[in-house]
Amino acid sequence: MTDHGDMPQSPLTEDAVVLDAKGLRALAHPVRVQVVGLLRKHGPSTATRLAELLNINSGAASYHLRRLAAAGFVQEDTTRGNARERWWRAAHQSTFLDDLDLAEQEPEATVAYLQSVAATYTMRTQRAINELQTMPREWRAACDMSDWALRLTPQEAIALREELWAVIARHRRDVPEAAGAPEDAERVSLIVEILPELDAPAAPEDDTP
Repeated sequence: MTDHGDMPQSPLTEDAVVLDAKGLRALAHPVRVQVVGLLRKHGPSTATRLAELLNINSGAASYHLRRLAAAGFVQEDTTRGNARERWWRAAHQSTFLDDLDLAEQEPEATVAYLQSVAATYTMRTQRAINELQTMPREWRAACDMSDWALRLTPQEAIALREELWAVIARHRRDVPEAAGAPEDAERVSLIVEILPELDAPAAPEDDTP
């Protein structure tokens, strides 16, 4: 969903929005991150339907939709609804943060946004774990939760990130009403985190004479 660093953009950024200060501040709220995610996953929806999914009242959902619309993340779907019911759709399929200067200029909004993203990832993971026993056996076999401890330089970490992007880009993306997918294909959530542990103990010095 998000990337950081003065590097070429991810190959997955087709139909993406690159965050500016206004957009960063608009998404610095966990409910808004979830609203955008739901619209991207399920397609157009109303404030009432989103409120039910998020367990909030429809007034709060409408407020967050208006804030997101003002920042360009959602648009009213004028092909649906009527005078009493407004439908909304996502304006983009992914969000990208690649400006270190912006992150330094807006530190509080950056942290709030990233914390909202992390909370959304956690909820998504917990939901999948809770549903694990009711999943078809073949999907349970396909699930994976792994982590590896690597010792890399910043340049090596960037190279690793680009290698991962290249692999992911070879696979079919999921969008509402995706065409060309096999009948047994399902939406798969792939979360990639490359996070330095700067509080880790320093590597031991080589005492070899």
